Amino acid sequence: MARFHLVRVGALSQVGRFAAVDAARYPRGTRVVVRSERGLELGEVLAPPVVESQTAADGQILRGMTVEDQLLEARLNKNRQAAYAACQHRLDELGLPVALMDVEHLFDGQTLVFYFLGEQPPELQSVTSELAELYDAQVQFRAFADTLARGCGPDCGTEAAAGQGCASCSTGCAVADACSTRNR
Repeated sequence: MARFHLVRVGALSQVGRFAAVDAARYPRGTRVVVRSERGLELGEVLAPPVVESQTAADGQILRGMTVEDQLLEARLNKNRQAAYAACQHRLDELGLPVALMDVEHLFDGQTLVFYFLGEQPPELQSVTSELAELYDAQVQFRAFADTLARGCGPDCGTEAAAGQGCASCSTGCAVADACSTRNR
């Protein structure tokens, strides 16, 4: 049987089950460094560990955040703001009808994730590729509109989903309100 913490990660506040590599029990509110399917990320523990027998982990908690991690986070946030401004400037220059929602710089320092709302024209790939070169990072697309349309999972935004552990609905992620509006 495995012990999992519920941890919120990412710009869209996704919640997953993470096992601590050192078997530590992190209290609610602890900021941690995790390894998820996307790579190294920062997260916040939402609940102390629970024992589950048949659930696979979404990743690992590597450690609680250190002072050095906080300094790196500040630097990455500065780069994230610069990447957002550069992307918005380039979109305006090209006259692309795309709404840039957010930019996320993963804790690995290598990955920029751009979140756009609506249709993504083919020219958008060249814009993000330019920015990836500029910031020496690997770029990932995240279509925010897809998340709004699909939600975080079955019945996202409904009371039924919250009762089944729908992470975004129970924690108020960025799409919970849109999902609940969609499912009314």
